[in-house]
Amino acid sequence: MAKAAQKTTPKKARSTAAKSAPKKTGTPEYTAKTAKEITVTFVDSVGLTAKVAAALAAANVNILAGTGYSASEMRRMATFTFIVDDLVKAEKALYKLGAEEIQDSSVIVAEMANRVGALKRISKIIADAGINIYYFYSTTSSGKTATCVIKTADDQKTLKLLREAR
Repeated sequence: MAKAAQKTTPKKARSTAAKSAPKKTGTPEYTAKTAKEITVTFVDSVGLTAKVAAALAAANVNILAGTGYSASEMRRMATFTFIVDDLVKAEKALYKLGAEEIQDSSVIVAEMANRVGALKRISKIIADAGINIYYFYSTTSSGKTATCVIKTADDQKTLKLLREAR
């Protein structure tokens, strides 16, 4: 009985099964490029996000990625971080609105398939190289694709590593 329950695969069938494994299509799991990000601080107030969004829209600036927060009532400052399609127009519009400070920095934008483990793969490549990730934020853009913005201790090295690992 025990022998009947165990199945063995003949050598010929095993080699055929190995050959029929899915092949890589040549499409990378992700793409990575650099972008400029601006971080803007304002005195916090009710409706500030609406005002910031309206100022950028009036300047014909498209927001490609962004975050915004005010930590608490005690802080009284709000911070917005954006990647936009026109940095100069955005900065001008935000200063006109009353921005306290605007800083820009280089970041990495990774576009990847929206699936379990996508961020794990990229963050492991960076960690294995001994590079610290200062922050990241991400979102899905169509349900099939996720966009992740990453700031590291060495963006140039990180970008090179990510491109080589694809």
